[in-house]
Amino acid sequence: MPALPDVIQLTQPDDWHLHLRDGAALAAVLPATARQFARAIVMPNLRPPVTTAAAAVAYRQRILAALPAGMAFTPLMTLYLTDNTPPEEMRRAKEAGVVALKLYPAGATTNSDAGVTDIRKCHATLEAMQRQGLLLLVHGEVTDAEIDIFDREAVFIDRVMQPLRRQFPELKVVFEHITTTEAAQYVAEAGPHTAATLTAHHLLYNRNALFTGGLRPHYYCLPVLKKEKHRQALVQAATSGNPRFFLGTDSAPHASVMKEQSVCGAGCYTAPAALELYAEAFEAAGALDKLEGFASHFGADFYGLPRNAGTVTLRREAWTLPEVLPFGDATIKPLRAGETLNWKLQ
Repeated sequence: MPALPDVIQLTQPDDWHLHLRDGAALAAVLPATARQFARAIVMPNLRPPVTTAAAAVAYRQRILAALPAGMAFTPLMTLYLTDNTPPEEMRRAKEAGVVALKLYPAGATTNSDAGVTDIRKCHATLEAMQRQGLLLLVHGEVTDAEIDIFDREAVFIDRVMQPLRRQFPELKVVFEHITTTEAAQYVAEAGPHTAATLTAHHLLYNRNALFTGGLRPHYYCLPVLKKEKHRQALVQAATSGNPRFFLGTDSAPHASVMKEQSVCGAGCYTAPAALELYAEAFEAAGALDKLEGFASHFGADFYGLPRNAGTVTLRREAWTLPEVLPFGDATIKPLRAGETLNWKLQ
């Protein structure tokens, strides 16, 4: 059996699903991403949401203004799709450098109250997106109260994804942060215009992580962690070499006080050790040789963007994640806070 590597050099990766928040929170979390990723797809679910090209340009300017001196990073901007997003805004979005629109089913996750109630209301806008070459990024869960939370992704495939793909075959769609066997199989069998992002936490953990030793709110995210059989299917997809599965952290920062209360925010803050966590997942699967394609090549290819020219290096080295980090006037706890990781970004 060949010896495991102690050093991994990768083409500099991109994060194809990221929450940066705004204001002091943005300034606190942005460096963690910029030190490892060249670009990131920035989610638009601010309050109020980013629904116009002008708002996206203003948000991009705030992100760049918050970037520490000496760091290079390109935010890739998205718009928040609503029932009333005008089709004519798609031309303005394209001209402004917006790359995608995000579909949040109303009420599906953090700050999704203004999301889509019925995708049929968006058909004219989706047609305009298809013409302009803008991507659609979907939070793939139905929100009906009668549907079990662990089944909402699978039901979304039947109710939304399949009709959407039939009606808009040339629209590029990213099924974000997939969590189930059904989603992995659907994307694997879909055509070249459908892809998926996978998070490190969904590759590493099943739903037992939420309850080990007590209720663990920092492992609570949406879509929620699923059974072990689903985690295994996600690992198989991520390490398969299929270019339509790629990295998207869905790093979602919430102040510790918002996570550690009776009704806590949904999201795992993984940005401080994102690449290290992915390396752990790929090593556990015996697939470190597949990490570069997944992290550095496939997302850029699907978005039609050039691959990055620089490199990053991971070294096998034990280190401990901080227990807490500053977050504006509050503090934040990263996933695995206070624990030892075995890979470290140099």
